[in-house]
Amino acid sequence: MMFFGHTKGAFTGADTDKGGYFDAAKGGTLFLDEIGTLPFEMQSSLLRVLQEGTFMPVGSSRERVADVRIVAATNENMEKAIGEFEIHQPSLCECPEDILPLANFFREKYSAELHRKRTGFTAEAERLLLSHSWSGNIRELQNKIRRAVLMAKDTLIDYADLNITPAIQTDASEAPLLPLKDEELEKQSIIRALQSCGGVKTKAAQMLNVDSSTLYRKMKKYGIK
Repeated sequence: MMFFGHTKGAFTGADTDKGGYFDAAKGGTLFLDEIGTLPFEMQSSLLRVLQEGTFMPVGSSRERVADVRIVAATNENMEKAIGEFEIHQPSLCECPEDILPLANFFREKYSAELHRKRTGFTAEAERLLLSHSWSGNIRELQNKIRRAVLMAKDTLIDYADLNITPAIQTDASEAPLLPLKDEELEKQSIIRALQSCGGVKTKAAQMLNVDSSTLYRKMKKYGIK
């Protein structure tokens, strides 16, 4: 409650509206000392503020954080403190088959939250999503889709709505399959593209940015049916 404040009547003794630390720090700096000892529930709320830029005062609707710089400090040995919770999670670029399902999940989520009717992605947008490196992993994808849902002018989200700089490629008819490192990775990229689009070869070829004849030739080469 001290972080986010509360509204009148939110609980017993809440006689007036009271702003929290984030509200008081608007336009300035909020110093969080001993950040490593925050309760897990508070860490979750703080993560939401940092990730989405919103917080929810007790008894009120969600509010946006306006221009607050956060400085945090701790005496805890954080590496040691989180050692027992260490979980290895593959990066998004290691799991390209997850990109389109996640993109559609976020599209549906933000279409509802932002009251925008976005029914899907164009083939060019899907191809761009699959070819992007996603160095920021799922959070980067989430932020890109949220912006696209908000900014798109049509029900289908197009590549321009994603605000992603495409990788430099050759002509589409000659473009190599992704990734380009070796034949085994090329084979896996074809398999994942086919899985992502339910085995529809023409759509898989579009996602891989090659023509259908190139895809068929590569499938025959690698024994993919």
